[in-house]
Amino acid sequence: MISTTSDAFALVAALDDSNELKQIGEKILRKERISFEDGVMLFEKGSLAFLGALANWVREQKHGHKTYFNRNFHIEPTNVCVFSCKFCSYSRLYAHREEGWELSIDQMLDIVKSYDGKPVTEVHIVGGVHPKMTLDFFTSLLKAIKAHRPDLHIKGFTPVELDYMFRKAKVSVEEGMRIVHEAGLDSLPGGGAEIFHPDIRTQICDDKVDADGWLHIHKAAHDLGMHSNATMLYGHIESFYHRIDHMDRLRRLQDKTGGFNTFIPLKFRNKENEMSHIPESTVVEDMRMYAVARLYMDNFPHIKAYWPMLGRQNAQLSLSFGVNDIDGTIDDSTKIYAMAGSEEQTPAMSTTELVTLIRQVKRQPIERGTLYNEIRDYSNVEPEEPGVDPQLN
Repeated sequence: MISTTSDAFALVAALDDSNELKQIGEKILRKERISFEDGVMLFEKGSLAFLGALANWVREQKHGHKTYFNRNFHIEPTNVCVFSCKFCSYSRLYAHREEGWELSIDQMLDIVKSYDGKPVTEVHIVGGVHPKMTLDFFTSLLKAIKAHRPDLHIKGFTPVELDYMFRKAKVSVEEGMRIVHEAGLDSLPGGGAEIFHPDIRTQICDDKVDADGWLHIHKAAHDLGMHSNATMLYGHIESFYHRIDHMDRLRRLQDKTGGFNTFIPLKFRNKENEMSHIPESTVVEDMRMYAVARLYMDNFPHIKAYWPMLGRQNAQLSLSFGVNDIDGTIDDSTKIYAMAGSEEQTPAMSTTELVTLIRQVKRQPIERGTLYNEIRDYSNVEPEEPGVDPQLN
């Protein structure tokens, strides 16, 4: 399903002049910024067709049919964590660390070496907060990876991890970010944001870095010339107001720094955590979330859907609701996704599979680097052709 430009204009034109949605739709079609109240109204009253048509129009104004993916792999240093987030199915408290895993620097470097000769462009490093995995430990890891493969982009560590490292090392956020950047950290992922509003954050993840701390770390990264991503965990106890509040804080920081690459709404999964009694959002609500994100986050270049969390068919569907990036090959069995109850228990796709998935819904597959430099356009290239790329599979 791809909504056309005419769909967006027709749906807005068909509304009664007194309808608040018509006024919001007209703002969007004039490429004007919508307000906080407008964002809440879209969630409360916007139909799936209305939101999808507008979000797809915005997506195609920005990117046409281009749909991005990259070739990446993940390293998860540990699932042992000093924090106890109620939505987390992944971590094991430090007191029960025998139930988890802890990788050494050599073990993690061996994972990197296992991709030697393969055309991956990014390693994504994120995990639990282990008290023995200090700032010195991770700077040694970063230096070792860069010494072995200097061209590999290292995207790593959420503000939750960094805040703990910096506090334990007794350095400021600015000094800590300078240290990890100089050691080889290239960009930050978007994790740990959850929901910023304290009314929700205190209920689901009270003991880790708060919204101001999360935003401060990303601003410090941007001030160093680094880029980062942003996420939001939706579909649990938050209201539409809390979602817009979260996106508004991100939008305001982006106005100041311009350092965010992409916004990633993350669906709450209820497998084996303290919030398992809460039903998960429906596919309809998921698509409404992506659409509103595209309409509200006007200064974010990209909206990403993690295909392992949604499943392949729903990831395809999201490409008609504002999404223009479905992440990467994720060439490993990423434990965070599987343990949270993702649709994909072994989340790995070859480049051929990703290209096919994108083409099936009439979009244009583009392999990108972490910073959205375009590496290859697969619109007219068959990935399985001999000689095109011997490492595609």
